[in-house]
Amino acid sequence: MTLDDVRAMAGAIRAEVGKAIVGQDGIVDHLLVALLAEGHVLLEGPPGTAKTFLAQCFATTLGLDFGRIQFTPDLLPGDILGSNLFNFQTSQFTLTRGPIFCDLLLADEINRTPPKTQAALLEAMQERRVTLDGETHALPSRFMVVATQNPIENQGVYPLPEAQLDRFLFKLLVQYPSLEEEAKIVTRFGQRHGPSRAADLGVGAVVNAARLEAASAALGQVTVAQEIVDYVVRLVRATREHGEIASGASPRAAVLLAGAARARAALEGRDYVIPDDVKALATSVLRHRLTLSPAAEIEGRAIEALVAELVDSTEAPR
Repeated sequence: MTLDDVRAMAGAIRAEVGKAIVGQDGIVDHLLVALLAEGHVLLEGPPGTAKTFLAQCFATTLGLDFGRIQFTPDLLPGDILGSNLFNFQTSQFTLTRGPIFCDLLLADEINRTPPKTQAALLEAMQERRVTLDGETHALPSRFMVVATQNPIENQGVYPLPEAQLDRFLFKLLVQYPSLEEEAKIVTRFGQRHGPSRAADLGVGAVVNAARLEAASAALGQVTVAQEIVDYVVRLVRATREHGEIASGASPRAAVLLAGAARARAALEGRDYVIPDDVKALATSVLRHRLTLSPAAEIEGRAIEALVAELVDSTEAPR
């Protein structure tokens, strides 16, 4: 697959998702980057902004095996991973696989479950495998988690620990639609009955697993110049030296940012990374990896504003 083919494939996916989703173009673009870069995505936004429906439509266009877990306070790790159950007919233990055994997992309202259950995803997200009773079970090589959380409520939720946040390539903020977009949403869905389904809106698979593997392999055609590597490293290191940031980004953030920039270049049909690729993804990669200092919190500073300042102040190669 050539890089032009990758760009055409991305265009087909965007068009197919657009049959059901109004707006959210930036979110879809980031999902495509995460797909090629083999990363996970955390979607944060108020209820009713189509976070779950967007993930469903995205998985449908890819032809992937889709799984969903509704996280609740009483959810246990075994409810996610599965367990070995004793079969009285065979007198043996049989593995009952949990919903995590899929290609694309929607972890809906992930912050509603306690840290013990949240941690059940750590090994799967990092190593694409699950360990049950000392036995390791492989997950699909393209395993991807799209998690959602509601930023409004602060009662009955368990904020994700830093170690888990660091497993997500992007944290994306899903905003309310514009006036025109909301009018289109009401026009499209206001006269429909029952829950919205991707198939009912004409959304179908436009790619398959083989083409996704070929698209990922095409990333090998994209080169990252040493100047870009140095730029990414300087940008990430600047987060550790900023006076208003108590905890900066780790080397993993630099690696993921460079990899995501390669994927973005491939989606645009380029075989090289430019500084704009890094700048376009810096906020999404860094916002959940940085911690404000107490003084910055009192002043009401926003992480996004600090990242923008760092991007502006870090000299980019020409």
